[in-house]
Amino acid sequence: MTRFDYDLFVIGAGSGGIRASRISRHLGAKVAIAENYRIGGTCVIRGCIPKKLLAYAAHYAEDLEDMRGYGWSIEGATFSWPALIANKNREIARLSAVYTEGFAKTGIVVIEGTAKLLDAHTVAIGERRATAQNILVATGGGPVKPAIPGIEHAITSNEAFELPALPKRVLIVGGGYIAAEFAGIFNGLGSEVTVSYRGEQILRRFDDDVRRHLHDEMGKKGVRIVLNSTVSRIERRADGSLEAAVSGLPGGKLECDAVMVATGRTPNTARLGLAELGVELDEAGGVVVDRFCRSSVPNIYAVGDVNHRLALTPVAIREGAAVAMTLFGGVETPFDLDDVPSAVFSQPAVGTVGLTEARAVEKFGQVDIYKTNFRPLRHTLSGRDERTFMKLVVDAATQRVVGAHMVGADAPEIIQGSAIAVKARLTKAQFDATVGIHPTSAEEFLTLREKTAGGLK
Repeated sequence: MTRFDYDLFVIGAGSGGIRASRISRHLGAKVAIAENYRIGGTCVIRGCIPKKLLAYAAHYAEDLEDMRGYGWSIEGATFSWPALIANKNREIARLSAVYTEGFAKTGIVVIEGTAKLLDAHTVAIGERRATAQNILVATGGGPVKPAIPGIEHAITSNEAFELPALPKRVLIVGGGYIAAEFAGIFNGLGSEVTVSYRGEQILRRFDDDVRRHLHDEMGKKGVRIVLNSTVSRIERRADGSLEAAVSGLPGGKLECDAVMVATGRTPNTARLGLAELGVELDEAGGVVVDRFCRSSVPNIYAVGDVNHRLALTPVAIREGAAVAMTLFGGVETPFDLDDVPSAVFSQPAVGTVGLTEARAVEKFGQVDIYKTNFRPLRHTLSGRDERTFMKLVVDAATQRVVGAHMVGADAPEIIQGSAIAVKARLTKAQFDATVGIHPTSAEEFLTLREKTAGGLK
């Protein structure tokens, strides 16, 4: 019988890799994990956590304005970008250290360096070699830049977290959730923000009503969104500023201090040696997996952004746990990708779960739509012109709620609760029978009575 150094070798110490290694070790497996950057991965180091900390910071500007309607006044309030970044970095370092200490306490071997597969059971990390019965690829993904002249002058979300100073004028290229989030962050902190997006509306694949509502609300806050627009060139000017060729703008040019591209992310599989071993990859380089996260090579698994299915941290965590249970828990554990909730930490925020109206019509033929658009109680005194949007999508035949969508304050928190109901396949009648908490925005999901024009295939 072949003896291996480890039962499981994990490549990548991000959310999925950490969860898989921890549970596998708890189940008695001998585990090693390799990481070439910092323990914690995209989410902790340069993704979800620092992004939300910056989103919090951006919202304080509005809070300071809104408090006047409630009798409060703080004169002379100032903002320091260097202080925010330093505090953010301190918290990220603390979280990374917590994960590192957790590995040491549980006996998981951490190997620093870039890993490459030599064969289906052997990993090289520099000059070091390690063998394992099972290998888990959890290397995540990274931002990609479009191939245009002057792209070297642009930053991505990675660099945005470490800028030495807050740029006064920012051009964001892209219209997905990262673009929407950073538009809100920079705008809230005082930058002049322009978003250039080649599509007909921001947030492709989200519900159309959500897309339109967020666009309108971002515009109210001062973000300029240019649709059906492309950036074809970036130049550095003599004074150090940038000039971008942007279609759809008067004169076709924009002067700014930073250009951030948020035009997509790609799986980190280059130079891992996967293709050479016969591991099937998709067109973007993602590892093709089955419902158990197993690749075309039976003992090699892939979780998280690298399998190019649903790039969300909680998905990576659940996939990592499922792989651990399949390998060492005695139960083959698939991961269900249906009805996974998600959020956009924009200003205002978006929360969504289940099917969009268009997808529901495509799947069921006829749907009932319930929606509302209202001024939240908070702003009756603040005077802010911000409206909340909420929507339920219901299968007309079964009356099951198949989608819930919201744009407004606390939308992610509210949708997390609604996600349980959608996943549990509750009906509209069961929503109606639930007593709401008053006064809250969340209760509006329980008081929607009048159907708008139902979708029909």
